[in-house]
Amino acid sequence: MPDDSPSAPPPRDKPLCDLSDLALFGARPLFDAPRHVNRPQAPDRAVFDALLDQVWDRRWFTNDGPLVQELERRLCDYLDVPHCVLTSNATAALDLVIHALGLEGEVLLPSFTFISTAHLLHLRKLTPVFCEVGADMMLDPADCAARMTTRTAAIIATHVWGSPCDIDALQALCDDRGIALLLDAAHAFGGRYKGRRLGGFGRAEVFSLHATKAFHACEGGLVTTSDADLAARLRLTRNFGFSGPDRVECAGVNAKMSELHAAMGLANLAGFEDSRAAAMRIHGAYARGLEGLPGLRLKSPPPEEENNHHYLVTEIDAAGFGMDRDALLALLTAENVWARRYFHPGGHRSPPHLGHSPALPRTEALCARVLLLPAGAAATSEEVAQICRLIRFAAARAPEIRAAAGA
Repeated sequence: MPDDSPSAPPPRDKPLCDLSDLALFGARPLFDAPRHVNRPQAPDRAVFDALLDQVWDRRWFTNDGPLVQELERRLCDYLDVPHCVLTSNATAALDLVIHALGLEGEVLLPSFTFISTAHLLHLRKLTPVFCEVGADMMLDPADCAARMTTRTAAIIATHVWGSPCDIDALQALCDDRGIALLLDAAHAFGGRYKGRRLGGFGRAEVFSLHATKAFHACEGGLVTTSDADLAARLRLTRNFGFSGPDRVECAGVNAKMSELHAAMGLANLAGFEDSRAAAMRIHGAYARGLEGLPGLRLKSPPPEEENNHHYLVTEIDAAGFGMDRDALLALLTAENVWARRYFHPGGHRSPPHLGHSPALPRTEALCARVLLLPAGAAATSEEVAQICRLIRFAAARAPEIRAAAGA
């Protein structure tokens, strides 16, 4: 798969010589259209169209159709897990798991993760207990242990940026207390932990198949588990509790994946390894383009993770770089480089959770440094070169830019 997308217009060839060349100070933007973080990857159109033809001919558009069943089987094979349950989205998937396990009380989770997990716990009348990050940006098991109480019912840990969290330490903590470990694998499709594919750990792992993910189905969620009873319960509750025509076993909701989404999933799964390779090339281009830049740290996963390389994660140190993360973000956004602050400002500082948690200084410091750049298989090497030159110019002229922006 080439690393240049033919559908994306080329970046403007505009050398940067002076501050007047920056869009922040009135020049035309570097790019004619926004370059987004994690622009969705499009699969081979012929493969996708052939699958859609099957759906159209069968007139079976939803309700556990043949393509959903096929995608679940293929995902079981790829992830080497006994049970895969597809859902309409990842939030619904996690909600079904929480309901099926009958969780009550408190749930430990990182503040440095997508806010949907905390919102879901709040809506389920569970108490989210936000915990600190360790040096790897992941949930800190020691901090979890310090925040456990007799009301702790589970830990929900996140594989951030596709890298695995410290599963062994967290599992040991859960085993000692007799509680469930659930893993948010939204970023982590295709990764490994100590040689094993992510998906087979904890009581269950939940993947997002949203369009912005490395492997996607336009929209969707996936629960992987080794617990046959849990998988069976999830299949019931994603379909109103029906086990057959006119037979209701339990309360449930509509959280099914459609055949159209499954078609996109199957098409993307067929090209996933090519997409991973393209994303890895983009990551390498950034590593070369930003190498040696003071005050900028590029997070690079070790090879044994088999990371999907979908996320280009930097940390900006204002003292070394010459401007803080938010100033660089403003400069990039003006040039139509739509970088993102993940997961700013942290779950514990976001409504409705604000004021219910103590300060988390490590998390707050991290939230002030992290900046994601446009990357993944849909990015192009030319875009990367332009963005890297822009960032190097910003660092070299940081004092002048700060002064001009202040004026």
